[in-house]
Amino acid sequence: MTESDGKPHQGSAAPDGEPEYADRVYRSVPGVISGVLLLAVAAWLIGDAVYSGSGKTPYVALAAVPVFAFPVIAYTLRPVVVADSRRLVVRNPWRTITAPWASVDALRAGYSVELLAGERKYQVWAVPVSLRQRKRATRAQSRGNAEHASRTGLGLGLAGRTNPVVQGSSDSTRAWSDQVTDVLQQMAERNASRPDAAGPVVVRWCWWVIAPTLVGLVALITVIAV
Repeated sequence: MTESDGKPHQGSAAPDGEPEYADRVYRSVPGVISGVLLLAVAAWLIGDAVYSGSGKTPYVALAAVPVFAFPVIAYTLRPVVVADSRRLVVRNPWRTITAPWASVDALRAGYSVELLAGERKYQVWAVPVSLRQRKRATRAQSRGNAEHASRTGLGLGLAGRTNPVVQGSSDSTRAWSDQVTDVLQQMAERNASRPDAAGPVVVRWCWWVIAPTLVGLVALITVIAV
């Protein structure tokens, strides 16, 4: 997982007098790494089939390239979330959702991160939820509570009611997906009243991924059937 933290632009300010911040960009680093590895392995296997295969094997391998490569790109390299002072852009595998902050009803993290905007719900693929990370964060928070209670002489009996940890963007006692969701929710609440943050939700299909995949699938079926 990675994030590009916003930093103030020199000489610019929001209508309410607060400084403008650069775009915040969130994506899953493990997803990107797995995508690159899958494409590298596929390139090696397909290349070997093309140069060493006989009969229909090279043609089948070539026809399989878009059927495999474009979905891998869509699900691993393409997903990203970009947030600025005007809008939230969620790039999912097959669609791009552009939601001005005024149209955002809520962002929530359950078993997945969801964007509620324009009376519809959208999954946020770029910010995956890790239940293991949540459990680890919960254990870290419990340890922090116990240590604080011990230092202040409250005893373990009050540890469950003591939470000295400040929740921040780099808080180790919270899962990354929960932190990102909170940051985006705060941005929505803070920027919803901006004049340039109004407008409808726009959803665009990613045809440069969909079309080659469908064409490749047709070609693959044709080559196998002939």
